[in-house]
Amino acid sequence: MLILARWLSVIGLGLLLAGCGSSRSVKAAVKPEKDRKRAPEFSLRDDSGRTAKLADYKGKVVLLNFWATWCGPCKIEIPWFVDFEQKFKDRGFAVLGVSMDEDGWDSVKPYLENRKVNYRVVIGNDEVADLYGGVSSLPTSFLIDRQGKIAGVHVGLVSKSVYQNEIEELLEAQPGSQSAARHAAAVAWMAGGAK
Repeated sequence: MLILARWLSVIGLGLLLAGCGSSRSVKAAVKPEKDRKRAPEFSLRDDSGRTAKLADYKGKVVLLNFWATWCGPCKIEIPWFVDFEQKFKDRGFAVLGVSMDEDGWDSVKPYLENRKVNYRVVIGNDEVADLYGGVSSLPTSFLIDRQGKIAGVHVGLVSKSVYQNEIEELLEAQPGSQSAARHAAAVAWMAGGAK
């Protein structure tokens, strides 16, 4: 009986880490600049009825998080995102939550108030989810660089330190810095090889 309980615990943990939905993969890592594609624009309403657009965040690093109140892994991530918003907002960073709850603000407003969420949240729809590749598992998060390009995607739960490292990398990056570094390395290699 003890062995069965342990196996059920391992299976349950695996499902929790995989996320809520049909996809069980966890994707991570900041993409090289040359491989980044522009994040699709959208227009959704926040809890005060104001229109939120991705363009509102031009020049900022954005963590765009698709989530729902019923999603277990989302409940783990949200306090991290609250911390990131507080810690990095003065450095040009913002979290934008996209709730995929079907009943909209009826469940989302009380949830946000109870958890003291300090970042902007909008109610998503299938059209916006499709723009981002057909979000089929929650949580799904996109890290968007200062140029409005998708630098990273996380499907399912990943560790807080992974998010933090990637956010810091994007905040510290200068446009074209990876290209410049590769060019400098190639020049140095050629100079060393010419001796």
